[in-house]
Amino acid sequence: MSIYNKITAGFSLSAAEPVTSGIEDVIYIFNADDIALTYDTNNPLVITDLTATSSAKVYKFEGTNNSFNATSKLAKTQVGPRYTEEIDFNIAGLSVAVKAQLRAMGYGRVKAIVINNYKSGDSAIELFGAVNGLVLTDAERNAADETVEGGYKLKLTNPDKLREPYPPRALAIAHESGPVTYASTLAALEALAV
Repeated sequence: MSIYNKITAGFSLSAAEPVTSGIEDVIYIFNADDIALTYDTNNPLVITDLTATSSAKVYKFEGTNNSFNATSKLAKTQVGPRYTEEIDFNIAGLSVAVKAQLRAMGYGRVKAIVINNYKSGDSAIELFGAVNGLVLTDAERNAADETVEGGYKLKLTNPDKLREPYPPRALAIAHESGPVTYASTLAALEALAV
C-alpha cells in the first residue's frame, strides 16, 4: 500500500544561519477576493505572483516592539492534515475608522502576509489564509491596559470548520528582469500596498 505523500529530503540546523524567532512588526492585509494568487506549478507551497483586481488595495499595518505574532498549528483530521493559522496584532487607536476596519475584518474574509525575522530560508515572507481566508475572531479593548495604551488586541484566524490544507504559503515573486529574491518579493508586495 502506497502512502499519499512521501518525504523527499532531510534538513539540519545551520550554525552559520541560526533560526530566529518572531515576525517583523508589519502585516499586509487584503480582502480575500481582491488579489488572485498564482502558485508554482511544481510546488503548491509557493506563491509566485499576486494579481490585484482594479479596485484592490493591500493595507499595511505597522507595530512596534514585537507586537505582532503568527502561528500555524497542525490538526490531524479524518481526511488528512489541516492547519489552523492565526495572526495576533495590536492597533493603537479607537477611532470610528479603526472600528469600521474591525467590523469589516469580522464579517469579510481577508488574507495576510507576514515577514519572518528569519530571512535565510525560502519562506522569509509568508501568506496566511491562502485557501479559506481569515476572519477577525478576537477584538478586545481594555481601556486600562497599559501594554497597548488602551488600544485593541486582535486575532485573525480561519473561519469555523475551514482550516487550511497546507501550512502558510511562501511568497517568492521574481522581478521583471531578474530572479526571485527576498528584495524582489518585498518590492512586489510594497508596490501593491496603500
